[in-house]
Amino acid sequence: MSEKIFEAIASGHTALGIELGSTRIKSVLIDKNHNILANGVYEWENSFENGLWTYRLEDAVSGLQASYADLAAEVKEKYGVVLRKIGAVGISGMMHGYLALDSENRQLAPFLTWRNTNTTRAAAELTELFNFNVPLRWSISQLYEAILEGQSHVEKVNYITTLAGYIHLLLSGQRVLGIGEASGMFPIDSYAGNFDSEMLDKFTALIADRGYGWNIRDILPKVLKAGESAGCLTKEGALLLDPSGNLEAGIPMAPPEGDAGTGMTATNAVRVRTGNVSAGTSIFAMIVLEKRLSRIYKDIDIVTTPTGWPVAMVHCNNGTSELDAWVELFGQLFRGLKIDAPKDQLYTFLFNESLKGDADCGHVQIFNYLSGEPVTGLTDGRPLLIRRADGAFTLANFMRSQIYSVIAAMTIGMRILADEKVKIERLTGHGGLFKTPGVAQKYMAAAVGVPITVTETAGEGGPYGMALLAAYLIWHAPGESLEDYLEKRVFSSTTSSVINPDKSDVDGYRKYLEEYEKLLPVEILATEKFK
Repeated sequence: MSEKIFEAIASGHTALGIELGSTRIKSVLIDKNHNILANGVYEWENSFENGLWTYRLEDAVSGLQASYADLAAEVKEKYGVVLRKIGAVGISGMMHGYLALDSENRQLAPFLTWRNTNTTRAAAELTELFNFNVPLRWSISQLYEAILEGQSHVEKVNYITTLAGYIHLLLSGQRVLGIGEASGMFPIDSYAGNFDSEMLDKFTALIADRGYGWNIRDILPKVLKAGESAGCLTKEGALLLDPSGNLEAGIPMAPPEGDAGTGMTATNAVRVRTGNVSAGTSIFAMIVLEKRLSRIYKDIDIVTTPTGWPVAMVHCNNGTSELDAWVELFGQLFRGLKIDAPKDQLYTFLFNESLKGDADCGHVQIFNYLSGEPVTGLTDGRPLLIRRADGAFTLANFMRSQIYSVIAAMTIGMRILADEKVKIERLTGHGGLFKTPGVAQKYMAAAVGVPITVTETAGEGGPYGMALLAAYLIWHAPGESLEDYLEKRVFSSTTSSVINPDKSDVDGYRKYLEEYEKLLPVEILATEKFK
């Protein structure tokens, strides 16, 4: 063990990022050189209750504690030091959603996640009112939907936030949010670095006759940019995070961000003309814009980087969950046969097997829709496997179609950016889909027609990005931008691989996608008939 690492941990020359993702709550501790020292993981899952996707907040807190405890145990085991001091802490979570609190920070209604598509009317009315695309999953859509439905909790609302903002509030007592995550609550004016004032006025006028005792300006978080102080870990917060009592209070906290912003940070995709594709339980592409799009598009969300620069986002609700379910099914088969097949080995084998498949998947089509998919017009979802009787139904084609299905809806949405002639100089992939080297990366390059970069930290994703934002808070030089900090200090020596589009793959994916779109009515019919 290096004495330098021991000293860095003991003296608190570290940064911690914790992300409450869709299936895992993961903690990452890094040193001043941005190397990962330790990880902590806790697995959890959403539930479908009363027709809505949600998580229980008590599970979020217990999972947060378990993830941190796992990390602290690894620190003790690997380095022989009890984790007491940390240079800075940052919290991130699943982007956007809706969490309503009263004046005592008590939960008023179920936490609604990004996966819900119950806000069609609300989002449409707000989009028309603002002349700005307001997606179904945004917090303001969920709030206005609750207003339209006359839900009783609305009149008691004192504060609305996201999961990241809520956990940050518990730890610091501060009602703040990073600008990237805030841009998914309510539209942002990037020049002002705050919620759009004109749109706030329009919303105030829209609900004026409802007689609520609150103003929209008062119930939204304070917006902060990367590098700005978001308070410190309180005594109560330190004990909440680490019930053992070892962790000290007073640790600086970075602005809480969503997994979109942390994904951009983790892939060094915060500069104009760069972008990233995050592929996990959901999948989304983020492209940093150099100019405004010519008009609003229902399939393009305009959010921001953690520093407030406009970003075009193509978000799809359905990512790897259906693929994961099939891998688990194969795992059950092997366990039933008493064959040792660890999950990571299964993924590696199945992903590499897909490379043997036909470029168009041999007329094997999979729809991975566990929930609705706005990009393709689905308000509900049913996982579906369709194949032609004369197709090549092999394991290779099945797995290739599984991976294609993860990226299909997103690539349909990205056509808009191509039509707008949005320039992309670098597109980086990260998240679980890219853990097996050279597979999903190869297919993504074919799908979007752009070289895809994957770094050695690609599998770390958002928690690592949040740790970097915490590091930036305490270690950036005066006047040093986040873009320069990442480019020069973090990623200048990072190992990465680049795969260019292959013509045969491009042609095969095009044929696959044409077939996929022709079969969308079948998926729609399945949601209508298979209740």
